[in-house]
Amino acid sequence: MREAHLRVETNGIGMHVVVLDDGPAVLFCHGFPGLWYSWRRQLPVVAQAGFRAIAVDMRGYGRTDRPLSASEYGNQTIVADLTGLLDALEIEQAVFVGHDFGAQACWAAALHAPDRVRGVVSIGVPYGVGFSQKEDARAKGRKPSETYAAIARSHFLHLHYFQEVGPADAELGANPRLFLKRIYWALSARGRLLDFKGFPSEGTGYLDVLAEPEEPLPWPWLSEADLDYLVDEYMRAGPDAAFVGGLNSYRAMDLNWAEDPDYGRAVIDAPALFICGEKDPVLQMITAKSLETMPGRVPKLRGTHLIPSAGHFAHQEQPTAVNEALLAFLQSLP
Repeated sequence: MREAHLRVETNGIGMHVVVLDDGPAVLFCHGFPGLWYSWRRQLPVVAQAGFRAIAVDMRGYGRTDRPLSASEYGNQTIVADLTGLLDALEIEQAVFVGHDFGAQACWAAALHAPDRVRGVVSIGVPYGVGFSQKEDARAKGRKPSETYAAIARSHFLHLHYFQEVGPADAELGANPRLFLKRIYWALSARGRLLDFKGFPSEGTGYLDVLAEPEEPLPWPWLSEADLDYLVDEYMRAGPDAAFVGGLNSYRAMDLNWAEDPDYGRAVIDAPALFICGEKDPVLQMITAKSLETMPGRVPKLRGTHLIPSAGHFAHQEQPTAVNEALLAFLQSLP
């Protein structure tokens, strides 16, 4: 099986891309904190099934360029990255597979560049989400950052903490290994991410609310070598820009609210599949309507798979179950 690491110039940045084999294209888009490497348990399986498996370090991550301004991380910019990548690889269409912010990018691509998208597989992020909070915390017309600030009056909220440039960048960049180990555990099936609700916003950093894992590495789905690779790749740009990709995706929420009002509302016509870990804390943070009403916004949704014994990283924690659902979807497309 041929695995090629490429650097592709697209949309004003250089992107690191990993390509396996030939066939109909499947483009994998990671979230935060991830890299192309997050798909290491999907790429060979998809390639062996006769597809061209492509994984990318998204804008702001790994060996891809890392613009510092949050204004360069809006949905349309990310979609232009991905369609430009397809152009550079001379690919007309691909199935877009995404996790976390990568899933948001895939939905946005299906919305804004539907002719390039054969299908969407979203892991962990429904199309169109709302917070499971009191109505007054989601007042009509309120910017996302204002909603986050309203929630943060009651307890620490990382989405609010990340909005200001500087504090989170410095805290996480100075402790990359500790942060990655703790966040991967907190978001896993055995973690307790939502413990942040027991902390005040004032004087609290993200590492303060992320508990030390209950067992040392290796875990069944993450080894010391895996963590070494993640740390090294994030730190390529130094501590100040180590996590700028993920942090700027949070900071671009207001930009998307203002400039991409159709996202999450307009109908997506592409065939789609939703996969989520049964113990993903995201399911507890969003309103139930996010899942209940998604078929109305995605009429060609071909199923929702809740993966047992998996948290936010279902594709890493339970790769066999995720791969089975993914392959069945890919093979069902014309």
